[in-house]
Amino acid sequence: MKLFDPTTPPAARALALAPRLRELRGLRVGLVENTKFNSDALLARLGARLAREHGVTVSRMIRKRSPSHPVTEEAADGLRRICDFVVSGVGD
Repeated sequence: MKLFDPTTPPAARALALAPRLRELRGLRVGLVENTKFNSDALLARLGARLAREHGVTVSRMIRKRSPSHPVTEEAADGLRRICDFVVSGVGD
């Protein structure tokens, strides 16, 4: 009998983080929700709070196809044109 182990060790990969923003006032934020329950409500409240407390403008909220799908290139390009930074959120 042969047994197969379906697990694999994690693959190491380089990760480059975006530089931290020094100031939010006057910046435009894009919101990406992942279709999970309440993710749209959570991001809407976060956007309102960022606007109220930090002077940002919410440019757009987009919805991903599902939690496991990435943002499409078309959607990412659209966000790049109208946003200074993006927040991606989850619900549940």
